[in-house]
Amino acid sequence: MINADTLNSQKQIFGHPAGLYVLFFTEMWERFSYYGMRAILVLYLVAESTPDTINPGLNWETGAALSLYGTYTMLVYVASIPGGWIADNILGQKKSVLYGGILLVLGHSILAVEEMWAFYTGLGLIIAGVGMLKPNISSMVGGLYAQGDVRRDKGFIIFYIGINVGAFLSSLIVGYVGETYGWHYGFGLAGIGMALGLAQYLYGQKYLRQVGDFIGDNKSEEGKDVLKKPLTSIEKDRLVVLFLSFILVIVFWGAFEQAGGLMNIYASEKTDRLFMGWLVPASWFQSLNAMFIICLGTGVAGYWAKRKLKNQLSSSLFKMIIGLIIMGTGFFFMSAASTQYETQGSSAMYWLVLAYLFHTIGELCISPVALSFITKLAPLKYASLTMGVYFAMTGFGNKLAGILGEASQSMGEFTIFTGIAIFCVVFGCLVLLFRTKLEKLTHGAEDDN
Repeated sequence: MINADTLNSQKQIFGHPAGLYVLFFTEMWERFSYYGMRAILVLYLVAESTPDTINPGLNWETGAALSLYGTYTMLVYVASIPGGWIADNILGQKKSVLYGGILLVLGHSILAVEEMWAFYTGLGLIIAGVGMLKPNISSMVGGLYAQGDVRRDKGFIIFYIGINVGAFLSSLIVGYVGETYGWHYGFGLAGIGMALGLAQYLYGQKYLRQVGDFIGDNKSEEGKDVLKKPLTSIEKDRLVVLFLSFILVIVFWGAFEQAGGLMNIYASEKTDRLFMGWLVPASWFQSLNAMFIICLGTGVAGYWAKRKLKNQLSSSLFKMIIGLIIMGTGFFFMSAASTQYETQGSSAMYWLVLAYLFHTIGELCISPVALSFITKLAPLKYASLTMGVYFAMTGFGNKLAGILGEASQSMGEFTIFTGIAIFCVVFGCLVLLFRTKLEKLTHGAEDDN
């Protein structure tokens, strides 16, 4: 974390350090590439492959496709643990983001080759690239603000909007190109997006001089103390709170990530997608989440800020619990869609729209809040590693999503959607009962931020 004097010397844009916008656009293009590929991955896997097929895929069974999707997205985020460790112990955050970007460009580009060796090699490189980039760029955002800077949460909201600008554009552009012109053209387009992100990251290095360097290179006594000093009892308590909050993260993403798997296939196969005589691409529904975040992000952040000013309950843990409950409620709309499909042979698009709306409001209450929460509670010498563990928990949630999606093939969509909704609401209410005890273990960390 930089000190206040250094902060005051930084160039400011719209009241925030200029480096925030460098990271904003880097993450925007990284998410463009990742979510673009994610939007068409399972559709490519289950697409038919016959001589008469215009846009052939791999013709996998739905269960196998969802299983691979869950494993792949899990590994993408679990790789954040070694990615964070490398940053904390060898490279620093800034260089780790750079090398991660290079791996991502290579991975997405190789996916454009229509060979199975290229498919698996590309996925492997993307896993490594996201693992290097994702936890470290998020930690760098927190490092742009001095201890006690009240703008940090707002900075993470701005950063999070950047993520979703990329996700919104990719679902529309990469999704359309992949479904219309060829899956591998879509994969290649995702690689071009990441290349643009890498180029602007390199150009913006002059605004990141005070953040993301390897602290092991710090020759001062202060830098040595950061590495060698054992954790205090307060720091240990704060880590306990973080790791317990990660249970919420696993449950949340296990439900939320049905978007790229089961809900994606549901949109393709069981939803009436005709709109004024035009067939809406199935992958476009995934852009709804990003669009809602862009439209509602500042409003949700403003709501919580007003509650805090009025001394009403607005702690990070409370926001995360409420986010889980709201997101879970959205699955009741998918239960209604399943019921309509069983009675009419197809379900209306508005069920998906409503589900994504509730999922988005829930996400805004938990995901950017969790990122900021980690930068407040994690010990400095474990900053990237702790962020890596958070993303690993996200990865386990993704794998859980794949397992649940695969189970729908035998249990049915209605059972899965309704079960997810009930579990999320009940689990959120149970955690709410222990919120006060957990917040005591933060030792006032949020009071100073």
